[in-house]
Amino acid sequence: MLLAIDTSTTAITVALHDGTRVVAESSVLDARAHGELVAPGIVEVLRQAGIAAADVDAVVTGTGPGPFTGLRVGIVTARTFALARAVPVHGLCSLDALAHEAGRGALASAERFVVATDARRKEVYWAGYRIEEGLPVAETAPDVRRPADLAPLLDGRPVVGRGPALYPDLLGPAADGAPLDVSAGWLADLAVQRLARGESLADTTPLYLRRPDAVPSVAPVTVV
Repeated sequence: MLLAIDTSTTAITVALHDGTRVVAESSVLDARAHGELVAPGIVEVLRQAGIAAADVDAVVTGTGPGPFTGLRVGIVTARTFALARAVPVHGLCSLDALAHEAGRGALASAERFVVATDARRKEVYWAGYRIEEGLPVAETAPDVRRPADLAPLLDGRPVVGRGPALYPDLLGPAADGAPLDVSAGWLADLAVQRLARGESLADTTPLYLRRPDAVPSVAPVTVV
């Protein structure tokens, strides 16, 4: 029983996967309440599945990229849950989960496409993908750019995620039915398939890609 958590986008999303299918999922859209909503989301999926925390065998967390505060909430929660239960914790790029959902749905016929999520500051986090053997393969490392700088790189590729919804003149139009935010259910499904192929998902390092919005206004003083 795999518990999946992602707080890299506007969605605070949690799911349970039994190794075959998603058995419970809870997602709430709120750009500023990740810390308040992720724990209730865990409680809700455990309730839906009719299991206890002790029945969870492993945890996977979306590692971003995402805004600093929201992203770290999900990663720290996943690490803490796994430590408390003495179960493995896995990490997976959150853009990969969006690509997995799009590749199985709205962009099932597309050979290549781009995922772009809201990075705030009038920028987007993005990566390019192709589908191989039914799973997304990243063609570029996750990056952060202004939409105007990303647009010339698209080369006709469709874009999914919150990006085209926010900047339709540059990145749109969004494909019908394409996902806007990460789904923990699809994150879990991709993790299960990659683990079954023998891939290591041990790295849970957050992909911040830039400095946090809040930084010290005064340089620290060294006392000799």
